[in-house]
Parts: sequence; structure tokens; C-alpha cells
Amino acid sequence: MALKKPTFRPYHQDQLLALPPSLEDLIPADHSVRVVIDVINRINIEPLLKAYHIKGGSNYHPLLLLKILVYGYVTNLYSSRRLAEACRERIPFMWLSAMSKPDHNTINRFRGVSLKHALRCVFEVVVQLLAQEGLLGIDQVYTDGTKIEANANKYTFVWRKAIQTNKEKMKKQLEEIWNYTQHIATAEDQLPEPPDLTRINTQSVTAAVEKLNKALADQEDLDKKVKAKLKYITKNYPANIPRYEHQEAILGERNSYSKTDPDANFMRMKEDHMSNGQLKPGYNIQISTSNQFIVNYTVHANPTDTLTLKYHLEQYESSVGNSLKTLTADAGYGSEENYALLEEKNIEGYVKYGLFDKNQNQSYRNKFPFHADQLFYDAQQDVYICSMDQQMRYIGDEKKKIRQLICSNIQTLSG
Repeated sequence: MALKKPTFRPYHQDQLLALPPSLEDLIPADHSVRVVIDVINRINIEPLLKAYHIKGGSNYHPLLLLKILVYGYVTNLYSSRRLAEACRERIPFMWLSAMSKPDHNTINRFRGVSLKHALRCVFEVVVQLLAQEGLLGIDQVYTDGTKIEANANKYTFVWRKAIQTNKEKMKKQLEEIWNYTQHIATAEDQLPEPPDLTRINTQSVTAAVEKLNKALADQEDLDKKVKAKLKYITKNYPANIPRYEHQEAILGERNSYSKTDPDANFMRMKEDHMSNGQLKPGYNIQISTSNQFIVNYTVHANPTDTLTLKYHLEQYESSVGNSLKTLTADAGYGSEENYALLEEKNIEGYVKYGLFDKNQNQSYRNKFPFHADQLFYDAQQDVYICSMDQQMRYIGDEKKKIRQLICSNIQTLSG
């Protein structure tokens, strides 16, 4: 009786194909790589072409590299080395690159140099394309922010308050030595005019140090401590004050920056693994979405969301025009300035103020029954009506910007 054997399909690994299939035939019709190609082929890459020089050798086409990057991000591939490897081994990447094999340096240079200044233009074109397809609306957005830690040394930082403190110490030391100079001066000594220290800058500090050295140069009975202090001031103050001014120029309106990343500001992160509230260098990323698509983004060095809304809206108007009608955001954006800004731009804002949820608590309302939020306001007479149906007249403002109101039969109330 013949022995039965299992049956296998033909397998000849080294067999050549008379008509090899194209790479496109190997990719399903509903594959995500086809969406990437369709979208990028329809955008205007003119801003991207301007980043290339006319002279030099041949470059990989920016469309090729842009498709590789975008599809890599879609599939969670971010490393330039992994992307270069995918162009050699993965069929979708091989189809995107038309069997070209850019190395990781080429991909990294394109991402960090050529695409750096054109990325915003490419992003705006994609948003407008999605809006034309009806996938998102540009008249209604939802805005929020998140903090991202910078790739910077968290222990090398500059604080505005420290600079101001050091400059005040300079001023105090210079004034003390000048007072000492006046104290030991005799009637025959002709002292120069006192140094002008109303503003501590390079010129005023240098002039003050020169006057002090000149005034004390001929003093034989000079106190040793004053002499040592003057020597230290002469050596360090004229050299330190330009550094402080340079640091203040970098700070701008900020309160701090990292020495290894001057654009980063120190702020508290949500991911606090040490649970000690440590400040870390980072950026505040503001994002607006529509139908779960990102339609606008801005990067800020300000740690609070309240102060970022104005620039964020200006950037959105620059990208898509004055088409925004409705904006929704959390209480982090609730401020009088932002409410006035939205009203000025005719934007309907759904933005809570900071104490909104607290004011909805009945126990809180019972604790402060005469708070201004619980009083009736008569706009015609510009008065508040208390719970006893009496008018409360305005009597003045405190330094904390708390408006004082008084009712005829009730004690002074704050609102």
C-alpha cells in the first residue's frame, strides 16, 4: 500500500518572474499610504522649493522626502534612521520613494533645514484642503494648551528677579562707598559730582567706578575693607553689568530662561514624577481643533494659557482669514482681556472664568450671600440691589481692585 504524503504548494524562492508585479500592485486599495500620496500631491509646495539652492549637486525631490516624513509620522516612525531603513525594506515606503534610498542624514537635514521654515505653509494648505473636502470647519474651533518639556538642562537657568537683585546690590555698594568717600573727604578735596545711579547700566556703573577710584586714589588712611571692596567692584562690576543687560535682552517679557535653550521658559509640568512641583524648561503648546483635526498651533514661552490667546487668534486669522465665529476653551483662558478680545473680533466664546465651578456650589454661595455675582445689577442706574431690595452705592476701590459697595442698613460689602 502506497504511503500517503502531505501536499504543498509550489515553492521556488530563486525562480524569476517573467512579468514582475509593480510595487503599487502589492498595496491594498484602502491602504493609508494612498491617502498620504493623494493629499500631498494636491498641495502647493512652492514655499518648500524656495529652501533649495540653485547651485550644487542634485537633491532628492522635496515631494519624495515630504511623503516619507508624513507617512512615517502616520505609522509612528520618527527616527531618521528608522525612516531610511523603511525605504529599503518596507513596500509602502519603497513605493513612496520610487525605490530611492535616502540616508538618515538626508532625511534629517530636510526635516531640520529645508522643511523648518516651510512647514507652516504646508500645514495651512492641508487644513484648507480638508476644509474644502468638508472634513472640518474653520468657523468653529476648540482650543487648549499643553506643556512640553524642552531638551535643555533643568539646572542652568537665569531668573529676572536674580538679575534685578544683583543690580540693586551693585547700586547699594556703590552708594555706600561714595558716602564713605564724602565722609573722609576734607574741605580741600574737590570731589566730582556724585555718580548718577538712577538707572543701573553699563555707562552709569563704569562712570561710578571711575569716579570712586579717582576720588580715593590719594587717600592714605583708606579703610582696608573699603579698599578690598573697591578692588572687587573695579574688577567685577564693569564686566558683569553687560552680561546682565544681555540676559535681560534674552528674557524680554519673560521671568526666566534656560542657558542651554534660551527660548525655553521655566514652568510646572503636569507630569511631575518627583511630586515636588519642580520647575522645568519647557514650552506651552496651544492647539485648536475642528472635528478632531488640528487646524492651528502656536508655541509660547509663557506658562499660562490666559496670555496666549491673543497671539493664537492672530496666527489663526493669518492662516485662514477672519472666518472664526465660535471658540470653546476651558477656564484657563477666562479673563477680562480675553472676553473683550473675543467681543472685539465678533467671536462667540464659550469660555468659563476661573471661579465659575466654585460659584455654582451652593455651600459657597451660602457662605458669601452678598458677593457681587449673587446680587442683581441694574444697568440703567448702574447700581446693585441687595437681598433686602435696597440699592448699593459705589464708595471706592481698594488696591486689590475690589469694588466697595454700601447699603443703607447693611455693613460695607465687597464684590
